[in-house]
Amino acid sequence: MSKELKLKDGDECTVVAGTHAGKTGTVRDINTSKTGHITITVVQKSGVKFKTLGKNVVVK
Repeated sequence: MSKELKLKDGDECTVVAGTHAGKTGTVRDINTSKTGHITITVVQKSGVKFKTLGKNVVVK
């Protein structure tokens, strides 16, 4: 939970769980859903974007 709170726009991160596990990129567009989960958009160096849960990433 503490890692989720430290996420901020522009952080470099690695996805450690979920569909996109193993991918890295830059955190963009941090939101909190109606159910209280933190969702983020990750932009890879190639420009590819994907959404994942904040609990699935670790900040580098």
